[in-house]
Amino acid sequence: MKIGIVLNTNDKETCWNCFRFGNEALNNDHIVSIFLLGRGVEIEDVKDKKYNVQEQVKIFLENKGRIMACGTCLQTREKEASKVCPLSTLHEMLHMIEESEKILTFG
Repeated sequence: MKIGIVLNTNDKETCWNCFRFGNEALNNDHIVSIFLLGRGVEIEDVKDKKYNVQEQVKIFLENKGRIMACGTCLQTREKEASKVCPLSTLHEMLHMIEESEKILTFG
């Protein structure tokens, strides 16, 4: 199944659970894309020992999960695109939604 996820927060526990779910879906042979929107593009700044978001993101990318990040949201925060937050557009978010069999939102 193709699963699309929109992450629209920088809350550490919510981000952690979003990527944990994405990893679980990938481990069960689903195709998963996560679109970072709004505060979600701040994912690289989310640091916590209890909710190790960066470890979950690393696993997600190693397992061939796809991450996209809203370019305008990055720009308004004066952030650069990166491997974790690759520059994307709302058009690509729309395409992800159209392609996906299920859509989830976190945040």
